Amino acid sequence: MDVNAVPLDAEAMLNGLKRWVELESPTYDKPSVDKMTAMAAQDMEDLGFSVEMIPGPEGLGDCARAAFPHENSGEPGVLIIGHLDTVHPLGTLEKLPFRREGNRCWGPGICDMKGGNYAAIGAVKALADMGVKTPLPVHVLLTSDEEIGTPGTRALIEAEAAKHKYVLVPEPAWGRNTVVTGRYAIARYHLTAMGRPSHAGAALKAGQSAVKMMAKELLAIEDMTDDDCTFSVSVVHGGQWVNCVPTVCRAECLSMAKRQDDLDRGAARLMAFDRREADGTGFFVEKSVVRPVWEASAGTMDLFERAKRIAGDLGFPLAHASEGGGSDGNFTGAMGLPTLDGLGVVGADVHTLNEHIEVGSLASRGRLIAGLLAELD
Repeated sequence: MDVNAVPLDAEAMLNGLKRWVELESPTYDKPSVDKMTAMAAQDMEDLGFSVEMIPGPEGLGDCARAAFPHENSGEPGVLIIGHLDTVHPLGTLEKLPFRREGNRCWGPGICDMKGGNYAAIGAVKALADMGVKTPLPVHVLLTSDEEIGTPGTRALIEAEAAKHKYVLVPEPAWGRNTVVTGRYAIARYHLTAMGRPSHAGAALKAGQSAVKMMAKELLAIEDMTDDDCTFSVSVVHGGQWVNCVPTVCRAECLSMAKRQDDLDRGAARLMAFDRREADGTGFFVEKSVVRPVWEASAGTMDLFERAKRIAGDLGFPLAHASEGGGSDGNFTGAMGLPTLDGLGVVGADVHTLNEHIEVGSLASRGRLIAGLLAELD
């Protein structure tokens, strides 16, 4: 197959993607994510996929599982996994509208990862339009909670992945000519400072400020960051009335390490901050969701070598790297399944008000995915 002949047109793809980007879908807004999933499901059905809607985890959006027609549909094949939730709150379109300048296009979630999902789905249909039969059946799983660490859909992802031979993840390409063959281990923690209330004007010294406690421990926690393990504290909320000494302050901590052992040692250091006094005051540390380290297997590297050759046919070099940002590829890679991540569109500044893509990469990355699907057996 001539991969350059795969009928994908970046301009037409961008027109379709615009609808997805302008339907905002922040993780914690279930109705918005449900609408996004319904739109993606309808688009896949229009392309010939059979689609099953899966109720989301409690309080979170629905998911969609899709299969493209194949004579061996019940056999292990290729699973494309992506997420439809974004970090951008409702109203971000006012500050980051969908707009195009030359080869760049901006919008909330356009790079992470609606653009990659759209390109991957289009690649499947483009092969069918060429009359190219994929050796293996192709399935798609679109989930709703990746941006908060996949607390509710990890089991679904792992169960679906276990039915397949290969996993492709169209997360953003962190470099123009790069794909991802491994990801660091990541852990999230809930931090709670419990103080003692008092009137901030009349009896300040009688109280113990939870906000002050959190500020002190926050600095100590972040100062533990070294080359092997990082700590970042954010999402801090404390107090309700300025004339009351705050009783409770809450925050979240993200820790990341290249090796699982380093993450585990970091966890032990962070848990040492947990102290609980008899009067109910203290500093509480609770471990939340964890993404296991994913180190490239022989199967993953074989996937990369195939992708590298296909990219060469498309006229660009392709490198690989292990990346710090977590994805659902952490789970499938850690399962030992051949997984290739970072196959999505080229762009920059994800999770910011400058998130954008290179428009041409919708077609080039789509053709790269199509080339893989056409030969994986």
